[in-house]
Amino acid sequence: MSNAYIRFLNLIDALDRMNPGRALDCLEIQLLEYIMQQDSRKIPLLVGDLISLQQYGSQATLHGRLKNLVTLGYVKLLADKTDARKKSVIPTKLAIKYVQFMSDCLDKALGR
Repeated sequence: MSNAYIRFLNLIDALDRMNPGRALDCLEIQLLEYIMQQDSRKIPLLVGDLISLQQYGSQATLHGRLKNLVTLGYVKLLADKTDARKKSVIPTKLAIKYVQFMSDCLDKALGR
């Protein structure tokens, strides 16, 4: 059986081999993908907006996963200049590299 989705899964498996550090868990991947989608749409994203996404889990869980994404270097938090309580979630170069890698895997799986 050879289909594009299986080829895609096999290719992204290489991500763990390329990155010997801690791999992202499923929830961190979902959050990172959400952050990248919002960024690509030029929709500002605050920490409060992100941790209120109940479909992904509790606020405590989401806050912990967001902290992991910051620690691992996938996103950074920027305090608002007028209200330091508000923090914007900004993808880093590492997040962009991750999305590019995934895009390349998808292209390869589709034979492009």
